[in-house]
Amino acid sequence: MTGALTAVGVGLGVSAAGGGALLAGSLAAAGVAASVGGLGYTIAAGEDAKRKQADSLGRQQKAQEQAVNAAQGQRKQSEMAMNRANQQQPNIAGIMESASAASSGGAAGTMLTGPTGVDPNALALGKSSLLGS
Repeated sequence: MTGALTAVGVGLGVSAAGGGALLAGSLAAAGVAASVGGLGYTIAAGEDAKRKQADSLGRQQKAQEQAVNAAQGQRKQSEMAMNRANQQQPNIAGIMESASAASSGGAAGTMLTGPTGVDPNALALGKSSLLGS
């Protein structure tokens, strides 16, 4: 009987040792699963933060473009107002006086040719015929 009890005790010890290994293995697997789950959460959180940062950057660029456009519009309006305030008037009396002085030279006189017109000999280019032959 003593041998049978020893065999039963040894069997229980082996089964207890196997169960402990199984327990240790399942705890290790649970730890790995928790690590993988934590890693997955970290990756997801990082991607979410990256997306939010990109969205924020896009909104900031859009706001900056709107501010630049508004500043350019304001500059144009200011320039137009300044041009209206400093608008120059033509000197009508001076224009009329110079036109009457030019017309006193005769019908051939223009601002380019003067009062005597163009000399027909200057147009011949050294040839006597009209076609240059």
